[in-house]
Amino acid sequence: MSRLRRTLTATMTLAVACTTLTGCFDESSPHDAVRDFLVGWQSGDYPTAAARTDGDQAAVRKALSDVKLQLDAASFRFRIKSIALDGDVSRAEFSAEVDLGENNPLWVYDGTLPLHLVDGLWKVRWSPSVLHPQLKDGQRFAVDLDPNPRQPVVDRSGEPLQSDQVLYVAGVVPSQLGAQAEEVVKRLSTVTGFAHDRLLSRIMSSPPGEFVPLATFGRQRYLLTKPKLDAIPQISIQEQPQPFAPEAPKDLVGRVSALTPETEQKLGGPQRAGDSVGQSGLQRAYQDYLTGSTQTRVVILDQSGREVARLKEWPGRKNQSVKTTIDRAVQAAAETALTGTATSALVAVDKTTGEIRAVATKGLNQEKDALAGKFPAGTAFSIVAADALVKAGVRTDLRLSCPAERTVGGARFVEAGQVAGQVGGVSPTFKDNFAKGCVTALASLARRVDAAALERSAKQFGIGQPWRLPLRSSSGSLPELRSDADKARAIAGQNVQVSPLAMALVAAAAGSGTWRPPVLVTNPTSPGPTTETVAAPAVQPVPVDPAVRTALTAMMRAGATGTPAQAGRGRVYGVIAPAGDEGSRQRWFVGWQGDLAVAVLARSYDPAAVAGSFFSAVRSGS
Repeated sequence: MSRLRRTLTATMTLAVACTTLTGCFDESSPHDAVRDFLVGWQSGDYPTAAARTDGDQAAVRKALSDVKLQLDAASFRFRIKSIALDGDVSRAEFSAEVDLGENNPLWVYDGTLPLHLVDGLWKVRWSPSVLHPQLKDGQRFAVDLDPNPRQPVVDRSGEPLQSDQVLYVAGVVPSQLGAQAEEVVKRLSTVTGFAHDRLLSRIMSSPPGEFVPLATFGRQRYLLTKPKLDAIPQISIQEQPQPFAPEAPKDLVGRVSALTPETEQKLGGPQRAGDSVGQSGLQRAYQDYLTGSTQTRVVILDQSGREVARLKEWPGRKNQSVKTTIDRAVQAAAETALTGTATSALVAVDKTTGEIRAVATKGLNQEKDALAGKFPAGTAFSIVAADALVKAGVRTDLRLSCPAERTVGGARFVEAGQVAGQVGGVSPTFKDNFAKGCVTALASLARRVDAAALERSAKQFGIGQPWRLPLRSSSGSLPELRSDADKARAIAGQNVQVSPLAMALVAAAAGSGTWRPPVLVTNPTSPGPTTETVAAPAVQPVPVDPAVRTALTAMMRAGATGTPAQAGRGRVYGVIAPAGDEGSRQRWFVGWQGDLAVAVLARSYDPAAVAGSFFSAVRSGS
């Protein structure tokens, strides 16, 4: 639980705690002193708490205030366990809950309040042991922290998908500040924007001989701030390399920033495990995994700063790298293939596993568009429609004319490409029209299949399936089909929306014989609690009907033959299709070669040429 949330909880429950501490006491008893002391300590009303002790009032007030600083505590809560009375002396047993923040459990310990009568009034007999049974004169609390550096996001072979970036950490050694701590903190707060009390607590709670990081800067911000930092002689700067600079696919890997006052406030307290915050992509989704939680020890120090007692220790949660399915060589091939394009996206998946091997874009965002985009499927959806049509008995050698225009159920379709005329007085086949993406011929098949069959096929090829990734993604959508016109538009992909990722999985299903949900991260198996998305539900693979797969293999082989997608060696299977109606300048290539299935969406550029370049680059790099 974050510091901010716990502080609010403590504030809301304080009234309840006070009522509990007050309601069971009688007048003229030690209960009054116990109540006022603990409630004053809990609420920060140190004068009231000090007045119920027999110690020097100023010294007690300072001791209580220092404890909060020394522990860097968000809140204290107390509960009375028992009060024993023996003449003019008494003894109260209480339990304390101290919220240290830092995402650690509460520190819970038992304490004792000795009381005696002073001029007829019950007073707590003051000594440091009132604060904790093991605390003695001349000693103080401290919180010893052992943060871990941020771990990287890695590719499928374990190589980092980001390079080191130097961070500049401003900090102090508390023992070197002396009486200047307040002034140093005041000046640093003005420079950085971090709250004065938070910086002071961080210094006061740390072992005095150790470097205490107070603010972290990226290079640009550090250079702008450096003159002001240099003007504070007690501040020293340490350079720390951290895996911050993302490599391709940059949008998916995500950006990381040093902690700022704004992110500290949002997250609720100093994130000392690396002092870094994932801003986007997997860096944000797996923030807690990559940073872990800080190993924390509550200790007692003597006047020389030597540890004399260890009161509590939390080992913290070990941070770990996030392993993706990205293949560096395949990603490089995808980046190369998009050279020369202006607006394009390419997603490549392993056709037998659904693992994402590469995501590349030009003029688009890899997450928002390539994974989560919602684009018209165009006649690329005929791959899915073919599943329903073949199951309905439509043969691939069925003769279909490909006129320039056709109306189906009142819906008008226009073939924007070259019209496939008759050869020797014979119309082209379903297979021919599929390969050429003839929208008028494909739309004419609407009456040969019912709406439910089309909807089932769409689901079996993943369209609209509830799979999720750690990042935003879209499996596409198919509207309710109420008429022949709706079915014709669906076969032509005009009322179907898909992402490039969804279409790459469609190609993978045709190529492997089984549709599988996508996989981007293999370890850990689910995002951390900071992500806004959820782990993938159990969406099961769906086998493709063998007869359908045979038909699709032949049709998609014909679709790629003679196109730029077939550049170089090896067989390529695919379909080229406009994305949307006849006025669309976006086009698809959806297909596979070898183990890789790919979907390319390009505007004002031949997607088959992109696919051909990609397959050639993959072969060259293998």
